[in-house]
Amino acid sequence: MQLAIRRRLLASTVLIGASMLGSAAYAQTETAADATATDETIVVTGSLITNPNLESSSPVAVVGSEEILLRQTPTAEALIRQLPGATPNIGSSVNNGNGGAALVDLRGLGPQRNLVLLDGNRVAPSTTTGSVDLNNIPLALIERTDLLTGGASTSYGADAITGVVNFITKRNFSGFEATAQQSITEKGDGNVFRIEVTMGANFDDGRGNAVISMGYQEADPVYQGARDFGRNGINSQTGIAAGGSPTSVPSSIAFNNGQFLQISPDGNSLVTPYQDFNFNPYNIFQTPFERYNLFGAANYEIADGVEVYGRGMFSRNTVQTIIAPSGVFGEELTVPANNPFLTPGVRAQICAAEGIAAADCTATSTTPLPLPGLYRRTVELGPRISTFVTTYFDFRGGIRLNVTESIRADLSVSHGESENTQTQSGYVLRSRIQQALNANNPNTCTNTANGCVPVNLFGPAGSISQSAAGFLLGTSATSNRASLSQARALINGDFGAAAPWAEDPISFAVGGEYRKYQASRVADFLAQNPSELGGAGGATLPFAGEYDVYEAFGELVAPIVQNKPFFEDLTVEAGIRYSHYTITGTNSTPKFNTTTWKAGASWTPVPSIKFRGNYQRAVRSPNIFELFRPQSTNLTNLNIDPCASLNLSGQRRSTGPTGILRDVCIAQGATEGNINNIIDPAAGQAQGTFTGSQALRPEKADTFTIGAVLQPEFLPGFSATIDYYELVVNDAISALTPDDAIAACFGNLTATSATSDACTSIRRNPVSGRLSGSAATTPGLRLPLTNAGRYFTNGVDVSLNYRADLAFAKLNLSFIGNWTKSQKFRASPTSALNRECVGYYSVNCTASQASIQPEFTWNQRTTLSFDNVDLSLLWRHISAVRYEPGLPQLFRGTVTGNTVFAGEQENFNFIKAADYFDLSARVGVGDNLDLTFTALNLFDRQPPLVGGNAGGTAFNSGNTFPSTYDTLGRSYSVTARLRF
Repeated sequence: MQLAIRRRLLASTVLIGASMLGSAAYAQTETAADATATDETIVVTGSLITNPNLESSSPVAVVGSEEILLRQTPTAEALIRQLPGATPNIGSSVNNGNGGAALVDLRGLGPQRNLVLLDGNRVAPSTTTGSVDLNNIPLALIERTDLLTGGASTSYGADAITGVVNFITKRNFSGFEATAQQSITEKGDGNVFRIEVTMGANFDDGRGNAVISMGYQEADPVYQGARDFGRNGINSQTGIAAGGSPTSVPSSIAFNNGQFLQISPDGNSLVTPYQDFNFNPYNIFQTPFERYNLFGAANYEIADGVEVYGRGMFSRNTVQTIIAPSGVFGEELTVPANNPFLTPGVRAQICAAEGIAAADCTATSTTPLPLPGLYRRTVELGPRISTFVTTYFDFRGGIRLNVTESIRADLSVSHGESENTQTQSGYVLRSRIQQALNANNPNTCTNTANGCVPVNLFGPAGSISQSAAGFLLGTSATSNRASLSQARALINGDFGAAAPWAEDPISFAVGGEYRKYQASRVADFLAQNPSELGGAGGATLPFAGEYDVYEAFGELVAPIVQNKPFFEDLTVEAGIRYSHYTITGTNSTPKFNTTTWKAGASWTPVPSIKFRGNYQRAVRSPNIFELFRPQSTNLTNLNIDPCASLNLSGQRRSTGPTGILRDVCIAQGATEGNINNIIDPAAGQAQGTFTGSQALRPEKADTFTIGAVLQPEFLPGFSATIDYYELVVNDAISALTPDDAIAACFGNLTATSATSDACTSIRRNPVSGRLSGSAATTPGLRLPLTNAGRYFTNGVDVSLNYRADLAFAKLNLSFIGNWTKSQKFRASPTSALNRECVGYYSVNCTASQASIQPEFTWNQRTTLSFDNVDLSLLWRHISAVRYEPGLPQLFRGTVTGNTVFAGEQENFNFIKAADYFDLSARVGVGDNLDLTFTALNLFDRQPPLVGGNAGGTAFNSGNTFPSTYDTLGRSYSVTARLRF
């Protein structure tokens, strides 16, 4: 019986964890099988049917707890983003763009399109987009992690378009286990410490079990300035290491006549800009992190066939992001002519540029002089720090009943809440800048309210006094809340009857489910003001919304033929789920219905091979953020502006727009005074105006998989799986990419373009004509959410596993790989219809969804197991990628400027294939203690150099892509595990 179960489980899943751990993993597989044979309450990811003889038609990847230990990854996110089939998303390697949560992204279509489950059940989201923060997952109690990378809406409801990540906890844990981990890079930074203690016991003669697990973790930051490749910002278009931002020190001024000038080093005049600001050293490659977590679970058989159970988890996480100092980013200000810090030369040039009469431009005049666009980096105030504190709890309770010998019922309720509070510090207050500029002597402001101290914005770094810095500083707070309440009734089992040519009975699952999602955002006055916090990227506006859903579902698995010639097993499965949504908001109460379904089959002609296939219709309902997001102007990414004639380094590309192009640029807000001197968006960041909509409706996806499982009898210990997948998402909720918005206007200019909606919806900085500037005055690109998008991806997943006894040791060879053939995206019918993102990087392909999606990724592990020692080598491969074709290509040539790479030949349009090797050794010390030592990135492979604006801000930072490529270098980790 156990052998049959093992064969079925192996044939139904891609055992990554089991295949990657040598003898330890083999023991893990046996333990899972034994548990299946004795415990009817098993979790089969991708189905609500718990029959241990289930033949699944969907491939499921499994990562065992021992693999987690060997990898020594401190969080679930760090583990999953390295697995083929997943694409790095927001996590510890994302600094500017991290909202304080770690997210999983299957197939690279966004974290909002997959589900995170705990023991097959939803847990409360941690974001207003409905995504679960993986920082809350208790690693100490995880028995295994299942990844089903395909539609699963029929089994789990909406959002499981690209699949689910299902964390399975250890059931009936008895004993004591303590784990302590310490990691550090070879350069002595990036320290990570983690400790977890788990205790459990059976009671009342085994009728009940209770377990509790507690943990603490902390991680130190790694600054980009601590690595040669990240120390100086390099422009991806020019290859010049000049800093990266025009908001520098000394100040620069954009005038209404189109001039953009910087205060000279001696402070006596305004000259052509000569010094951008190098923001890289302030940014970080590894975010600081602290976590306290608590998990408890219990179950008790109160009578024969009646079991009550419950589990709860709590965590408090603190994540910090650190970016360059705040400043004045193109704000429209004034300064009195008699300001004590204005030098005569600068005063005269301001007056000349703005047409101020000489009589009003003297050191004794109180005439306010316009500063149409002032740029000044306030380095004296220190970096901008966002501290995200997330408090999270989730509990679940229920009762399991044996209705008959083969039918069980499971009734459960759960509730969870998350509160994420962001505190922003180190920001300049724009209103206080203006107040502090209004001074006629160095010590007293014209308006002395709030303890005003005059500020010198016209001197070099250090010219802002400590007292002035204290006056200018502001702190802001925003709180995001999310909750999920749910109830579910599930009946599953079998009918006690089989098909005429089969032996196993037909299995089923039926039930109903109710879920209520609520989410809101509360922001203080400073956060809501679009230009008050210098460099905050725009306003953070409050909103609130909720929706609930009632569902009915059913699944069926029917063995058709078993133990016949060429039909060892033929099983079909089907499922359907009906959902009714009611959205509650401030404007209306829309309602809609969805139906999802699946059909699959598996055929085992002979014991050594099995074929399987599955087709599903999946849906994703719009999340609360998408439904209720208020219109706001924030930063997006754009490198090239068609109206610009100057690049970021001040190099002139053209004399200025002419003809229809000129008319369009002026219709968007450029002026005759600045039309010939427009500069590309500052630091590759333009303004974009975003909004959600309660008119959004669910996405519809069709997913298809077909594959085979091989276990040849002539090669004992070997198994292989290969599966082709295809996924199409129609009516996808998406916004135009920045380049799509530009192409919609400038792609095919005609005589009517200057009055077309696609062109006039783009609004420019009224002073400089740029697409960057103050969020209060520069709406930039209009990027609303619609249902006009479409995604398509397909590829092949492969796993190979071989175990052998070499007499002196046991050998385990494993391979798990993914070939992504295509990943196409269309934001709207007017977008580039076939934007291919597999193997490419750009602002379009790495801005809003995920990091780089290589064509080939694989993990290969080789393990030799001796009596009490395991030696294991993990090889991780990422195939080569290129800059997106059809866009103006990036720099290729000799790097110049203040960088250790000056004089080197670089091609920012191509990234070579990357291979990383991690060497681990696990040593058993006695019966209760084992030590694991790991050298990560054994050969200290350095990340590729592409400059700082080759992709989206979140994933392209420090001149590379930190989520995809290792930026920390060789590091070491040791873990001690004590068990009784």
